[in-house]
Amino acid sequence: MKGRVLITGATSGIGAATARRLAQEGYDLILTGRRADRLADLTTELRSNYKQISIDYAPLDVRDEAQVKSVYENLERNHKMPDILINNAGLAAGLATVDEALTEDWNRMIDTNVKGALYMCKFLIPYLKRQNRGHIVQMSSVVSREVYAGGSVYSATKHALDAIHRSLRLELLPWNIRLTSINPGLVETEFSLVRFHGDAQRAQSVYSDIKPLQAEDVADAVAYCLGLPAHVNIPELHITAACQASATRVRKEDGSLRG
Repeated sequence: MKGRVLITGATSGIGAATARRLAQEGYDLILTGRRADRLADLTTELRSNYKQISIDYAPLDVRDEAQVKSVYENLERNHKMPDILINNAGLAAGLATVDEALTEDWNRMIDTNVKGALYMCKFLIPYLKRQNRGHIVQMSSVVSREVYAGGSVYSATKHALDAIHRSLRLELLPWNIRLTSINPGLVETEFSLVRFHGDAQRAQSVYSDIKPLQAEDVADAVAYCLGLPAHVNIPELHITAACQASATRVRKEDGSLRG
């Protein structure tokens, strides 16, 4: 086996696609997310298709520090601690200016994208240090280096995640632990549906008349970074659709530009 991977936010989008991709590669999996029914369905699917690997799941809200700690403690008791963490859980909420935004949207983004990622690292790192190996993958965004109107807090959370990632690269160097930040552009998932609070028409308009990335494209990038020889590390990987030049600038299928 290639190692055991814990994926947060595995219930849909990039998380679910990464689970399927890594199952093909022969990794043991621990799937986590808030929607227990989806976790159970994905686990059943993968166990049916990949009988040679171990697949477990645990409902988890990464915003809950006590819950994160409990999941890790249970994994350690059962000798199933992961060698690899895919810190995928994250979201954007709203697209309002600072003066008009809902503070509850800010709290969701900060608690999930920043504090949740920190909790997942905090309680795993001591184990990785004892093993003297491991790999932490942060699922970030092109906005870790860009900003746009209406995206101040979302971009701020990804800037923060970038700082955490680069700090961890320095902190964990003595223990042979690899770290990778995957920074996708537009990916056609539930991302915009969540951002626009379930407004399906508005969410679909983000991807209309363009050819965005699919979740499977990002999953392929994750698999590539994990599969490299142990002495090779990809610290940061930006991946966008060919039609995207910045966070907001894209070429539509008719050749005109948007953003």
